[in-house]
Amino acid sequence: LIKVIQTHGQQVVDTWAFNRADLTEFMSMEHCRTSWGGIMAKTGASMVTNHRRPILTLLEDTTTGIHDTLLAACDRYRYELLGCADYHDNCTDNLAAALAELGLSSAETPSPWNLFMNIPVQSGGALTFESPVSQAGDHLLLRAEMDCVVAFSACPRT
Repeated sequence: LIKVIQTHGQQVVDTWAFNRADLTEFMSMEHCRTSWGGIMAKTGASMVTNHRRPILTLLEDTTTGIHDTLLAACDRYRYELLGCADYHDNCTDNLAAALAELGLSSAETPSPWNLFMNIPVQSGGALTFESPVSQAGDHLLLRAEMDCVVAFSACPRT
């Protein structure tokens, strides 16, 4: 079991899961949304891989259930577009560094499950970036459904 705790109430946590035996199979938000028939996981939902197999199951969520499945992980290119001239920590590099610590690498950065991130879809389809609605102490409890590597990155947005 994996418990992810919202320590301060406003932190976003990019989350990835990879099949330990084959890192080309990973938790896929595109496949999850299709499996769920929506954009938010509900308690009991399985996160599925790009091979449509369960990798994690959401057993408990003490938040309001708002976790983004639409946005890509931040990367150096995003920060460059935002005007950052110097290197800025980012979730894509954090994932690569975490995998490297285990002697692993991934050819791509899958779209993460952005825990606690609040990206409402407006009428007409526009997205807005809103503050997380989770509170300090809220948590999710996940169960691994296969031998997997799970990686987290606390979003370095400032």
